Amino acid sequence: MFEAPFWIGVYERFDEGYYEVCKITFGSEPKDYEVYDFLLKNWNSLKFSPPIKSEITEERKINPKRMQREINNQLQNKGMGTKAQQALKLQHEQNKMERKVKSKEQREVEKERQYALRQEKRKAKHRGK
Repeated sequence: MFEAPFWIGVYERFDEGYYEVCKITFGSEPKDYEVYDFLLKNWNSLKFSPPIKSEITEERKINPKRMQREINNQLQNKGMGTKAQQALKLQHEQNKMERKVKSKEQREVEKERQYALRQEKRKAKHRGK
């Protein structure tokens, strides 16, 4: 799909009743064989969202008029988004929390280092150096 200014690939996988999704940003519009090649080469390194419990339902034929009505209803209710969007949002929130924890730890380490330096200076000053 196209999300200005880049083309986005969304990989979905269903595994034992769980649904996971991964978002890949391509530059220009990729060809089908480029997407397939990317998938084959990088499948193991893709970061999927946390699994969401899901049931796989079999698709059945829907009357075209009913389908059109359902599409119009969904367009009117732009609330939560698709399952893939929800999974990507969850992954984004998790990454955000991890970044916060990591940066807080780095701040604490830096604070302790600064404190140790101040203590050393005080001791050196006390000794008359």
